[in-house]
Amino acid sequence: QVQLVESGGGLVQAGGSLRLSCAASGRTFSSYHMGWFRQAPGKEREFVATISRSGEITYYVDSVKGRFTISRDNAKNTVYLQMNSLKPEDTAVYLCAANSGLIVSVLPKRYNYWGQGTQVTVSS
Repeated sequence: QVQLVESGGGLVQAGGSLRLSCAASGRTFSSYHMGWFRQAPGKEREFVATISRSGEITYYVDSVKGRFTISRDNAKNTVYLQMNSLKPEDTAVYLCAANSGLIVSVLPKRYNYWGQGTQVTVSS
C-alpha cells in the first residue's frame, strides 16, 4: 500500500508560480507511474500530468503544456508539479495518484492510490 501526501498549494496571483510536492510512503515508489489531477468545485476530476516510473516519459493535458512540469525524485519518494504562469482557471484541488499498471495513463480509474489533495487558488 502507498500513502500519498500533497503539499505546496496556496493562494497566488495570476502569472505567479507554485511548486506542489507529493510525498509517498513505502519502499516501492519507483514501481509506480505517478500522476497529478485536479478538481474544481462542481466539475469532474481532470487529468493534469503524468510521469513514468523512471521519469523518462511525461505527458500533459493541453491546457498546461509549456506552463507546468512534472518531475520525480525516486530517492526521496516524491513527485513534483512545478506550475508557472498560473491562470484563474487553474484554481482547483490538486491530487497526486499512483498507478501500478504497465503504462502511464490519463484515466483516473487506472490509479490505485490517491492523496487528499492540496488547494490551489489563482486570483485575477
